[in-house]
Amino acid sequence: MIIERTKNEVIFRLPVTVNLDDLQDMADLFEFKELSKNATVSQQGVDDLVKKIKKGRWTETKSKLGL
Repeated sequence: MIIERTKNEVIFRLPVTVNLDDLQDMADLFEFKELSKNATVSQQGVDDLVKKIKKGRWTETKSKLGL
């Protein structure tokens, strides 16, 4: 593996034998880190968001199951 930094980008050179699923996971992580680098959130904010997501999922599941 070779990592090269140019003026505008960082280039990773990998052998063709690299598992593409693993590479996609790494790309997703880098994208997440880039998108969230300036975000600030408290643990309470995260907890509230998780609670809303779980509630929404349960409501959707009940609807699909006809409960």
